[in-house]
Amino acid sequence: MTDPLQLLHSVFGYTSFRGAQADIVQHVTGGGDALVLMPTGGGKSLCYQLPALLRPGCAIVVSPLIALMQDQVDALLQSGVKAAYLNSSQDFDALMDTERRLMTGQLDLLYVAPERLLTDRFLGLLDQLHEAGAVALFAIDEAHCVSQWGHDFRPEYMQLSALHERYPTIPRIALTATADAPTRREIIERLGLGEARLFVASFDRPNIRYTVVERDTPKKQLQAFLADHRGEAGIVYCLSRKKVDDTALWLREQGVNALPYHAGLDADTRRQHQQRFVREEGVVMVATIAFGMGIDKPDVRFVAHLDLPKSLEAYYQETGRAGRDGEPAEAWMTYGLNDVVVHRQRIDESAAGEEQKRIERQKLDAMLAFCEAASCRRSLLLHYFGETLPACGNCDTCASPPQMWDGTVASQKLLSAALRTGQRFGSGHLIDLLRGKLNPKISEYRHDLLPTFGVGKDMDEATWRSVIRQLLVTGIVQADAQRFGAITLAEASRPVLKGETTLMLRRPRKLTTGKPPRYSRSEESTELDIGDQALFQALREWRSRWAREQGVPAYVIMHDRSLRELAQRRPATQTALREVPGIGEAKAERYGESLLETIRTHERLTAA
Repeated sequence: MTDPLQLLHSVFGYTSFRGAQADIVQHVTGGGDALVLMPTGGGKSLCYQLPALLRPGCAIVVSPLIALMQDQVDALLQSGVKAAYLNSSQDFDALMDTERRLMTGQLDLLYVAPERLLTDRFLGLLDQLHEAGAVALFAIDEAHCVSQWGHDFRPEYMQLSALHERYPTIPRIALTATADAPTRREIIERLGLGEARLFVASFDRPNIRYTVVERDTPKKQLQAFLADHRGEAGIVYCLSRKKVDDTALWLREQGVNALPYHAGLDADTRRQHQQRFVREEGVVMVATIAFGMGIDKPDVRFVAHLDLPKSLEAYYQETGRAGRDGEPAEAWMTYGLNDVVVHRQRIDESAAGEEQKRIERQKLDAMLAFCEAASCRRSLLLHYFGETLPACGNCDTCASPPQMWDGTVASQKLLSAALRTGQRFGSGHLIDLLRGKLNPKISEYRHDLLPTFGVGKDMDEATWRSVIRQLLVTGIVQADAQRFGAITLAEASRPVLKGETTLMLRRPRKLTTGKPPRYSRSEESTELDIGDQALFQALREWRSRWAREQGVPAYVIMHDRSLRELAQRRPATQTALREVPGIGEAKAERYGESLLETIRTHERLTAA
């Protein structure tokens, strides 16, 4: 058998495995089933691509998105791997040619959508391959799509247990970057992976800086954030299609190369926008959560949320689309009380059973608690996934710890105001009442005669909203979505009203709060000096020319990290070139002389 490490170097250009990759490759190559939980950018694909090359036959990779298949196949072809895909974007001749190559042993990996895999025709082809001993393994990518209550549910994934029933001797590897304990159990149960070995890598993405701000003037807040990311690729997530369209239009008016993406756009527009995002430099995609799964673009420098995600799993997966190349990236979010009301209303009005609704409410509470955190955000996020990590120093709460204050009396005032108005009104009216402002629309209630009227004049609206959010997080009050967000008291409010407990609350941040320092690159990814930076830019231009010529995204040709290493090392021979991470034998053969000539030309010009 070929040595996996030798294959890793000769094909993909890397001299060592990361984390549990070596163990996973050995286990699957040996015929074992595996469930792999590994963060985005952690090297999941190699965990099935290498066993596919080490085992006899063709590996069948189940992938949910056409764009992901095309990009991964393009990247494999660049590395000299015999790969192909079957999906609805191909014409009849292309489909037949791919099937022919599959049946004649000319493929190492075949990517296929779940709905096509489960057709009688394709299963018939698999039966023939299986009888000939020519199926290497089944890889089920984005395995969390099997979770019926997850944010990326795909009904077809529920039927993939048929693979094990039909081909019990073929090893399976299921992979995902996002799965809390309940989702993991669901993946194992629905895919029949009870005997599979579980591999859980650290979910930490140390290159991503987390920042959360209270919503005030969201467009101005977003504009201020984007000022540090001019010309960089990023994603801005919004909850509604209308907000996506409005935000994308507004950003274009501000000179940002922004495109909208949501399910309300026709398929051709979505495809064009996604292709531009992947292939052009510096495009900002404004999108609903319909966008993102399977996006393999490594140089996304930021992910911004203008609305609260419905769970920490969704937040982790969406922010994980930034910085896949290991370079510094940012996850920025603005949120408000209305987000909580909207999400709760969606949960209450869903067709889910009461138990599932309870779980979804708990997930929303955990998301809000993350936003209201006074401690390290990264530690809280990883704790949710069962990991323990000390304070990171690379989030807003670490760089600028929030001030705490005794909010017991303020909380009692709020609770009393809610009680005295019959627990029928939302946060806006209660804050007006506490601050002594009478809403003419409901003047008939004469709330100005209540003893709580005006008792909170000493605090501004932002502080009162912060109090309510933190009382929601601790379960002292609830926002009744059925009654337009009416604030109601929970059982936990009793000791607060009776003065039996002290509530320490976090002061709301001022918009002028300084940003944490930029993430410091590791030794593997150091800043370039002026001369190396110039060569790096020349190499990026070289890469762009090749990408345009072949009609593929630039990163499929070579990642920024490899170009950065080339700029620093400046290899002068093919042998030295092959020592650069990410350059395997096929890429060295295809691009070697062109790369070496680009480096020599740059050095001649700078020496002149």
